Amino acid sequence: MGQTIVIKIGGNATTHLSPAFYQQLASWHQAGKQVLIVHGGGPQISQWSSQLNLPVSKINGIRVTGLETLKVTQAVLLGLVQPNLCRHLADHKIPALSLNGAGIPIIQGAYLDKAVYGEVGKVTGVNCDYINQVLERQIGVCAPLAITKDGKVLNVNGDVAAAAVAKLLGAEKLVLLTDVPGIMVANHVVGSLTPGKAKQLVEKEIIQSGMRPKITAAFEALRSGVKEVAITNELKHSGTSLTTTQAAI
Repeated sequence: MGQTIVIKIGGNATTHLSPAFYQQLASWHQAGKQVLIVHGGGPQISQWSSQLNLPVSKINGIRVTGLETLKVTQAVLLGLVQPNLCRHLADHKIPALSLNGAGIPIIQGAYLDKAVYGEVGKVTGVNCDYINQVLERQIGVCAPLAITKDGKVLNVNGDVAAAAVAKLLGAEKLVLLTDVPGIMVANHVVGSLTPGKAKQLVEKEIIQSGMRPKITAAFEALRSGVKEVAITNELKHSGTSLTTTQAAI
């Protein structure tokens, strides 16, 4: 089994992936590395929700998801974002498989806090056997949707899902690919981020909104055994590397 790399692609980032992104994916695949992409779709979900007059609300970067918003989330992730991403991979001759479209539960979950967030989940398990089987031959593409024990679908924050999947797969590397080159302070990329520094940036509200769950998930992945975690806008750029050399936030 080759080294496993999990890549989280944010909703904004999925719309402008560079040629270098596809080149790096092809290189990793040819080198025998197992690559899983977990994609978001936040901006697209917000846009469609607004058009349908559904409330758009987030608490600490987590989308509050009512039953109607959940339907929109599923439609956007599985009907728009994922097919477009898989098509672009195919255009670059990269073998890829939509895991959600296989009819096999990929991510198991439970309610995060139904009273607060609605139909939002936390990851409780992953179908590692099936995912590893797929990744031996193809790059896997997965939406952050979890299935409960009684078959309900829950929306999971993409960064949280990617970090949990990386942990449960025993991945060696997690890349949180976003539309900025890393954690930015005074227009400069923070090359290395410790939990202590992250806490300071949160308190100063430099890290806020959707970046907060991203940071929390990234440190959780490190504490769970993922050796490398980075936040960047290009696979070939290190961006902000995270390290747990201080007390966790």
